[in-house]
Amino acid sequence: MQKNTSIAVVLIVVLVLGTLGYFLKDPIKDNLTLGLDLQGGLHVVLQAKEKPGQAVTDDTLQKSIGVLRERVDNLGVTEPNIYPQGSDRIVLELAGVEDPEKAVDMIKNTAQLEFWDEEGNVLLTGKNLKDAQATSNQDGSFSVALEFDKEGAKLFGEATKNNLDKPIAIVIDENIISAPVVQAHITNGRAEITGNFTSEEANNLAVLLRSGALPVSFEIMEKRTVGPTLGADSLNKSVKAALVGLLAILIFMIGYYRLPGFIADLSLILYGILVLGTMAVLGAVLTLPGIAGFALSIGMAVDANVIIYERVKEELRNGKTLKSAIEAGFKHAYWTILDANLTTLITAGVLMYFGSGPIKGFAVTLSIGIIASVLIALTFTRYMMMLFSNITDSQKMYGI
Repeated sequence: MQKNTSIAVVLIVVLVLGTLGYFLKDPIKDNLTLGLDLQGGLHVVLQAKEKPGQAVTDDTLQKSIGVLRERVDNLGVTEPNIYPQGSDRIVLELAGVEDPEKAVDMIKNTAQLEFWDEEGNVLLTGKNLKDAQATSNQDGSFSVALEFDKEGAKLFGEATKNNLDKPIAIVIDENIISAPVVQAHITNGRAEITGNFTSEEANNLAVLLRSGALPVSFEIMEKRTVGPTLGADSLNKSVKAALVGLLAILIFMIGYYRLPGFIADLSLILYGILVLGTMAVLGAVLTLPGIAGFALSIGMAVDANVIIYERVKEELRNGKTLKSAIEAGFKHAYWTILDANLTTLITAGVLMYFGSGPIKGFAVTLSIGIIASVLIALTFTRYMMMLFSNITDSQKMYGI
């Protein structure tokens, strides 16, 4: 009875994995973002313009890069390449931009927020802005809600107190967006920018204000679409090589370890679904270094299974029953697997924290792969081996 039940469970597991792989293939592919090296993107060169009181220095250039990076992140573009060129230029390389024109217009805006009185005197600036969020109103219009820090709230309170029943203009880059008449003394440090905004316009304005103003203004020197740096032919060859290598691993595991090898192959299929699915859900970018991280983590997943199987074989040679050998093998392999993967995970964490662009992509993919491989090896693999031990206890089926 137990044998028949175990066979049924194994068949269900194989059927579920096959179904998952078939139905999740397209959703994962559609939601997996490719990096600049795999799909190409937008290449923009910005030239800093020096004006009186706006000197272009290394410090202002680095601050500008920080502001631009935050704006790009808010656009939903992950792992951009943003770096200085010479002493007064910044290069942006963005992958997966749906509307390049709007992206460039939004990125290059200085976004200097100011509040003016009737005489044009500056009452408050964006440096005291704490947060900006797009909000929808009951009449279907959209606005941008502003929240100031402690100093900004004090200044805004004084401005509204001194300008009761008078307009205060909300100005961005010297363009008046709106000029509402002050109805009351506002002390909570909150304001609202109203206008004929669409949802997208309100959100973009909130992003610009939230990321802060650029310390200097920029103009576009060069803008062009670039193809994948890896090249389509090289990418296709890399994919084919990866598939051939994976197929060779699957065949080797079955040929050498027999039944446990088949379990390892099932584990690798589940591993691939879990890693790629997690990356798609998290919106992680798959770059060539990311593929390298994925390949490395596959090797570590196979290594975990090999360690477990060799431990089980040792216990079987020592005369233990199959179930006892499996329990002891996993017990002895546990800390070896955990230690090897933990040290690699720490290294990946350091790369993720200090790295950027392709380095960060490699670290993210490797980290996801390591966590997935450990979880699958110590749970799914163990469960499947115990199931198969109910079906057959022949040591020949285990390569001994």
